[in-house]
Amino acid sequence: MEQVKGYIERITFQSMETGFTVASLKEPQKRDLTCIVGSMPDIQPGETIRCTGFWKNHPVYGWQFDVKNYSIDAPADIIGITKYLSSGLIKGIGNIYAARIVKKFGVDTLNIIDQSPEKLLEVNGIGRIRVAGITACWEEHKAVREVMIFLQQYGVNPSYAQKIFKTYRDASIDKVKDNPYHLAKDIFGIGFKTADKIALAMGITKDSSKRIDSGIEFTLSELSNDGHTCFPVLDFLNTAKEKLEVDLPKISARLSTLQSEDRIVIEPLVHNDREAEDFIWLKPFYVSETGIVKEINRLLGSKSNIRTIIIDKAIEWVEKKLNIKLAQAQKAALGTVLVSKIHIITGSPGTGKSTIINSIIKILSKITDKILLSAPTGRAAKRLTEITAAKASTIHSLLEFDFSTGRFKNNRDNPLKCDVIIVDEASMIDTFLLYNLLKAIPDTAQLILAGDINQLPSVGAGNTLKDLMSSNKISVSELTEIYRQAKKSKIIVNAHRINSGLFPDITIYPDSDFFYIKEADPEKINEIIVDLVTRRIPDKYNYDPFEDIQVLSPMKKGIIGTISLNETLQKSLNLCDEPLLKLGKCFAAGDKVMQVRNNYDKQVFNGDIGIISKIDKVDQKLFVNIDSKEIKYEFSELDELVLSYAVSVHKYQGSECPCIIIPVHTSHYMLLCRNLLYTAVTRGKKLVVLVGTTKAIAVAVKNNDVKNRYSGLLSKANAISELN
Repeated sequence: MEQVKGYIERITFQSMETGFTVASLKEPQKRDLTCIVGSMPDIQPGETIRCTGFWKNHPVYGWQFDVKNYSIDAPADIIGITKYLSSGLIKGIGNIYAARIVKKFGVDTLNIIDQSPEKLLEVNGIGRIRVAGITACWEEHKAVREVMIFLQQYGVNPSYAQKIFKTYRDASIDKVKDNPYHLAKDIFGIGFKTADKIALAMGITKDSSKRIDSGIEFTLSELSNDGHTCFPVLDFLNTAKEKLEVDLPKISARLSTLQSEDRIVIEPLVHNDREAEDFIWLKPFYVSETGIVKEINRLLGSKSNIRTIIIDKAIEWVEKKLNIKLAQAQKAALGTVLVSKIHIITGSPGTGKSTIINSIIKILSKITDKILLSAPTGRAAKRLTEITAAKASTIHSLLEFDFSTGRFKNNRDNPLKCDVIIVDEASMIDTFLLYNLLKAIPDTAQLILAGDINQLPSVGAGNTLKDLMSSNKISVSELTEIYRQAKKSKIIVNAHRINSGLFPDITIYPDSDFFYIKEADPEKINEIIVDLVTRRIPDKYNYDPFEDIQVLSPMKKGIIGTISLNETLQKSLNLCDEPLLKLGKCFAAGDKVMQVRNNYDKQVFNGDIGIISKIDKVDQKLFVNIDSKEIKYEFSELDELVLSYAVSVHKYQGSECPCIIIPVHTSHYMLLCRNLLYTAVTRGKKLVVLVGTTKAIAVAVKNNDVKNRYSGLLSKANAISELN
């Protein structure tokens, strides 16, 4: 193997998952930069690196040095030190201050920062606050490097080091040594597999109780990511055996211990008319499901604050007030809602859910001013506000998170102040969120849940709306008739055709709001979508590519998956000469991004979309405008954001956009199903464009095998007393 040495001029690409890096190296006495590639997750611009590897000629990018081993030295010359400090590595030092500091201290700069940081006060413009910040960041950087070196000896990607240090601080290495499996619980982005890799490398055996216990919880957690709140014990044991590669008796033996420690629950359950068998829950899911039943029983067993309403007169009054004529089915639904303590309204687009919600608000507002409107996501809440002209909020903000306790402020002991609460897009509410919402509803309040049962179920575990409807213990109004105005929309007509298992009408009509573009080649589909977003649709409809157009894809991977589409759309819509490259992400000011986890501290939640307004490389902060609020992210938190020019259908539930573009191709075969295509199409308000093949559309329409979700809610809900 050969060797190259020099300082890192810049980093072009870095993957958080693999550590694969593409960087430009400045070798001494060489005019041109050397392209080096390989797993180098911890390198920084300006550092001197010694690489061992071999040369290869890439068919597209030319000659590259493929790095197999490397060592890093602190930069030793003025150019390297300036690059190092300008890279954004140390918070509070950017290009300007880097140049001033190096001009003042020369090659001694790094020693000054390390040993005598107070001397930085001699540099023009640097005060005590900035010096304190630089010193703290420098010390943290050194500590993170120690964690990196510690992880490297176990073959673990050093990119996790900053996350570990941020959580455990000075106790990081001791915590990992004590029980590496805690990483999977405590740190976002680090799962059981990574923790297991460290543990096994540290000498923990495959059949150790620590590993099996963590593996049981990991397996249940993975199953919850597939929507299951519980799972048949026998099937679970086989799944855990496959993941852990441990004999069944050893896994089975640990279940009783985990039960005694209150970490899991096992009890008999009847599911989908099967005979009763033992099911297993993670304790929080069990508590939530039994809690939902308890809270519903409480609400059904209490009298409403709303006085008795003469239904016929109320309906006649609201028709005049809103200048509408309700259909018989709508009148029946409205009448049932007004006399029910808990009621569910479900129906597809165009069937009048919004009209009924407006009518309910109009009638009940004559009796009480304590009416709350809510939805699971910010966009759904915004849409509810637009429909009703009344303020709506997300469920999370309604409940208010208390950071001192780690729980919601509004709960059973501190209920919401309301007589009526209306929740739209209720099919998106997962088990945890429904439990917390129900706990906060006062005894005397009425609860109205509105949603489309035919959409995809919630991203989180459970199938709450469907389970409650199937229990037949809560009154339900199911709207099926498409009303005259809605029939003019091909989006709505085709949504109903898809939901009925019929192929959508793809005939091109003048002024249609639904189009199909035939293309079988995935690379060409990618090109067509980029052209639609950047040129054709904005030119014809005057739509903004960022605000008014959203690409929805069934999958992440592949040429027409969200990852690839985001890369090509970013280059076409927001190309930047010097983007921010951190944690394997590439961001620039103006990029469209999505939050991918609930962050109660920032009050942003999984699925929230915004635009990057500013990137401060000096203070290592990135700002995103989400629903007119500016949210601040430290660079170490950027794993919570992804580009969102293209997003998955699941992530876009509850949201709408003027224009939706959907690639539909047989390469997405595993995810082509009716409720996914139906959900995607119904996200479009004014225009929907399908790009792909009729075969893929037909596969999706015919495939109504909705993936079964195991939950105990339906069985428990069937025990609710018939009090409604």
